Amino acid sequence: MLSRTLSATLIGIDACLVEVEVDISQGLPVFSTVGLPDSAVKESRDRVKAAIKNSGYPFPSGRVTVNLAPADIKKEGSLFDLPTAVAILAAQGVIPQERVSSSLILGELALDGRVKTVKGVLPMAIMARKKGVRTIFLPEGNCPEASLVEGTEAIGVKTLSHLVEHLRGERTIEPFHGEGERGIEDGEDVDFSEVKGQEYAKRALEVAAAGGHNVIMIGPPGAGKTMLARRVPTILPDMTFEEALEVTKIYSVVGLLDGRTGLIMRRPFRAPHHTISDIALVGGGSIPRPGEISLAHNGVLFLDEFPEFRKNVLEVLRQPLEDGRVTISRAVQSITYPARFMLIAAMNPCPCGFWGDSRHQCRCTPLQIQRYRSKISGPILDRIDIHLDVPSLSYRDLSAEGEGEGSESIKERVERARSMQRERFKGTGIHSNAQMPLRLIRRYCRLDSECKRLLEVAVERLGLSARAYTRILKVARTVADLDGSSEIRPPHLSEAIQYRTLDRALT
Repeated sequence: MLSRTLSATLIGIDACLVEVEVDISQGLPVFSTVGLPDSAVKESRDRVKAAIKNSGYPFPSGRVTVNLAPADIKKEGSLFDLPTAVAILAAQGVIPQERVSSSLILGELALDGRVKTVKGVLPMAIMARKKGVRTIFLPEGNCPEASLVEGTEAIGVKTLSHLVEHLRGERTIEPFHGEGERGIEDGEDVDFSEVKGQEYAKRALEVAAAGGHNVIMIGPPGAGKTMLARRVPTILPDMTFEEALEVTKIYSVVGLLDGRTGLIMRRPFRAPHHTISDIALVGGGSIPRPGEISLAHNGVLFLDEFPEFRKNVLEVLRQPLEDGRVTISRAVQSITYPARFMLIAAMNPCPCGFWGDSRHQCRCTPLQIQRYRSKISGPILDRIDIHLDVPSLSYRDLSAEGEGEGSESIKERVERARSMQRERFKGTGIHSNAQMPLRLIRRYCRLDSECKRLLEVAVERLGLSARAYTRILKVARTVADLDGSSEIRPPHLSEAIQYRTLDRALT
């Protein structure tokens, strides 16, 4: 007796169709699963057997063989419980085979037959639509997620017997219909108008947001570095549908949607602690999963106390910062996760935090300061475009009445600059000035004779490194975009040069 159902497995943030084939034959009672299953899939035999019996259905007494095809792809997770149980019942004639062979089935089984939620339903529903599979049977808690994909019917089931009765025509389960919500606006309700003073820092972050540039902020404790960083997502351009879908897929794979309806529309903001491991930051593990840099995709990754992160943790950021993705290689397969994010790092100027502060005396020796700052390697610093000094605030700044410029007006200027960049890079796969390769820098960052003399002075007299050269040009291009100028002029270049002061301090 042979039966077949359809399920899915994840490869990175995308899904692959899996055929669950069950063969029941005579012989000693044996339940074997083949097709490269992991431990969770192998353990499903006990959950499936108990769920079928406790739901009041017969379990075959002979040999049961479950094949998960294609056999060369690793199968992970507990979502194969429900399709396996349905296939076993179909092989015994309890369920008509024609009712299950063309539907996608997902779900973990409890021992009493209850169906539990699983991760990664959104990419699986997208894959089902592409494969022409119209009906998806899945846990009730995952229905809001699957309903985002138009052209599919998400049918939520509570228990195994609930699904069996539906497939046998004894009851009808209506497809899930969401309430029409199509956007999740998660995040803190913050605004740049709440920031007192720090006009120079606000301007630098506006430039960074307009060009997608990475930023490092240096300042004493309490200067407002974290407060500024948390408000950067409020001035970034709204995500496109494709960006929102990609972010929501990542959060679905990790299991962070929590049954909410709608795409994630606000750009992510992730702020891991400095004790994080390299695997937790970039992704990986024995069962690969996205890390913090992928959770920050299309958003902001904020690393506070930057020099306190372990050196190996910071060094693994090199490739993602350059390529916008991270590839995790294992013996069986390689998985690529998207990781195009805006890095904002924050650090104190010295171990005690008060070097250069006129109101506090620094107790650090020059050697201690040098060791502290040298924790940031040249290759990492090379990938950070804007170095920003954030001084402590005076009483006049703190006690000033009224509010500063709000996020909405800053965002309007950022979006105008980004629209110029979209037109400039149309068809190139480049999304912002920060991603320009050398060939595009030569084309779009041409300097007149006055700008060339100014940049020569900066490189020769200020001691700027060679790696700062292209960064200055990219930032100058963004400043010009904010000014609505098609050409880079001396004021634009001067502003870009002043954002590279840390090059001299760390070299």
